[in-house]
Amino acid sequence: MAKLPKKRDFPVSNVRRYLEPGPIVLVSSAHDGRTNIMTMGWHTVLEFTPSLVGCMISEGNHSHDMIRKSGECVINLPTTALTDIVVGIGNTDGDDIDKFAHFGLTPEKAQKVAAPLIGDCHANFECRIHDDALVARYNFFIFEVVKAHVAETPKHPETLHYTGDGVFMVSGKIISRRAKFRPDML
Repeated sequence: MAKLPKKRDFPVSNVRRYLEPGPIVLVSSAHDGRTNIMTMGWHTVLEFTPSLVGCMISEGNHSHDMIRKSGECVINLPTTALTDIVVGIGNTDGDDIDKFAHFGLTPEKAQKVAAPLIGDCHANFECRIHDDALVARYNFFIFEVVKAHVAETPKHPETLHYTGDGVFMVSGKIISRRAKFRPDML
């Protein structure tokens, strides 16, 4: 049997360093003629059909109010090529600057929502609020993805995963178990 790893007590307030649900995303929004982009790591897939994604967007974030009022946004998936921009967006206030212009990002017209796509990202998921029952209490939005756009290559892009304190991990090697996969178990 393999030797078990030695463990230490760990602050419960930092468990997110091990439990972050997925890659860092850039959420773009639009309302009253203005746009914004925020960096976000707290999201999770909730359902396949309809395609539902849950996102925690702090009430103190400029995007929270824009998304609440417009009822929509775009979840954009950056790759590691945008690491410094992802950090810069997370460290600036959209109330003070136009983040598209400031960071040199390419806004593109979405097909189903008014919020812009970020053309520089590997994928863009146009979303509408599906359920806002948890927003007032937990800042938790449930979005329905109504249109998806994904770059043809690479098939498995390098994405960023936040571990706290300004440290990111990069998505790792791909491990396939396709031969053992049972689609009926989803």
